[in-house]
Amino acid sequence: MLSVNDVAVQFGKRVLFDEVNLKFVKGNCYGVIGANGAGKSTFLKVLSGELDGTRGSVDITPGERMAVLSQNHFAFDQHTVMDTVIMGHRHLYDIMKEKNAIYDNPNATEAESLRAAELEGEFGEMNGWMAESDAAELLSNLGVHESYHYKLVKDLDGSERVKVLLAQALFGAPDILLMDEPTNDLDAETTDWLCNFLADYQNIVIVVSHDRHFLDMVCTNVVDVDFGKIRMFTGNYTFWYETSQLLSRQMADKNKKVEQKRQEMMDFIARFSANASKSKQATSRKKALEKLNLEDMQVSNRRYPYIAFKPEREPGDIILEVQNLTKRNNEGELLLKDMYLRFNKGEKIAILSRNAQAVTALFNILSGEDTDFEGSFQYGQTISPQYLPNDNSAFFSGDQDMNLIDWLRQFSKDKDESFIRGFLGRMLFGGEEVFKRSGVLSGGEKVRCMMSKIMLANPNFLILDEPTNHLDLESITALNNGMQEFTGNIIFTSHDYQILDSVANRIIEITPKGLIDQYMSYGEYLHSEKVHKLKAEMYGDLAMA
Repeated sequence: MLSVNDVAVQFGKRVLFDEVNLKFVKGNCYGVIGANGAGKSTFLKVLSGELDGTRGSVDITPGERMAVLSQNHFAFDQHTVMDTVIMGHRHLYDIMKEKNAIYDNPNATEAESLRAAELEGEFGEMNGWMAESDAAELLSNLGVHESYHYKLVKDLDGSERVKVLLAQALFGAPDILLMDEPTNDLDAETTDWLCNFLADYQNIVIVVSHDRHFLDMVCTNVVDVDFGKIRMFTGNYTFWYETSQLLSRQMADKNKKVEQKRQEMMDFIARFSANASKSKQATSRKKALEKLNLEDMQVSNRRYPYIAFKPEREPGDIILEVQNLTKRNNEGELLLKDMYLRFNKGEKIAILSRNAQAVTALFNILSGEDTDFEGSFQYGQTISPQYLPNDNSAFFSGDQDMNLIDWLRQFSKDKDESFIRGFLGRMLFGGEEVFKRSGVLSGGEKVRCMMSKIMLANPNFLILDEPTNHLDLESITALNNGMQEFTGNIIFTSHDYQILDSVANRIIEITPKGLIDQYMSYGEYLHSEKVHKLKAEMYGDLAMA
């Protein structure tokens, strides 16, 4: 068990959170959520001992081992992949290295030989002889090919390093597992494997993530960092979100009787329990919900931006046609080859690729940002596209002293300050925040500004390149709803499973040998035998690796 007793963290006059009293028990996975800057990662550092709280204590049951997913992708560059994974159980790794050093020393003393024998006994008790095979199995399950297992970590690319560090954290089934954004840079297949692994995990898992699907799949509890407090709720992210929305509506309607409100909540919990039946954790989750004390539940203080794309013009029948599109990068690598693509009315197409450059290249061409390509594309006369690039720095690199009112005014037909202020307010820039300089905005604030720019244009065709980057859960949820409700066409890419699965009705994957083009949801695409065979053909040996 892990217990947090009256913990507070304060930096100068700023109190991040205080009076935190929580207990984390085996068999549960706890998803830590909160707005950007609320203190989620700081809370994990306090739990791990990396950071001392201003006051209070964190206590672990004696003899239990904690593992933390490393955020330093270069810390193990001089070690082999295999050694790096086994280092996840540091005591086991140290024993292994010490005894092997004695065996490899031809001049070892009798005392050292006796020491090796002691180490051998302890090594066996820790099931050390299975260490390499267990590490290899973890690596393979995470998609790290056997040919990489004894290479140095420095020789791996970024995505492979992430998988190695993830294997390190999971190695040896630690009693307490702490992970900050474990799905970042993971492909869909690896994320799916990790979801299943953690759903079956019998020890304590505490995870920070902006991936709602991941939180829904693995979490039995939500730990909410909000307005200087940290509170724990039973259920996954969707249950927490729907509950907070229901409670907000109930509070707004003050005339409802208490018993009527209680019955509404009980009905909601019953429906949620029934809908959770496909989860491996359904039984334990249902038992937890049955013990839920409604009086302990509180309305969330979360604020959600208003994201709604409203087309000024209904699109006609001709949307977009791409013919023989070919594009190379500056190194001459072929990104797109003879691409043909035709949009139909109402389609929302998710573009996938193992090469992110290829997707961005396509979007830059369709938006008019890039004119150096072969082939052609043509929008219908009624189509008015708007583009959200992955790299939006060009929009903020001009007069960096410009405040947000003047910045957004550039893109608005209505120049009136009260209108601009109102629009910024709906995007959570209230009060004095509208006078922030565009040059000091955070990544998430810049994306919200770009969303405002797009909404003011009232387009009927959206091009969105990783739109959830830098956004918190509240903004991602609002964006997801806006994309679902949009009546025009969308072409987009994202690492957010829920957005992909709930928005896209057509999936196109750019491969080295052409396009895989399927009219299905993202979830169906991931688990389709037909698609799996097509990928094997298109990627060749790469798919098998």
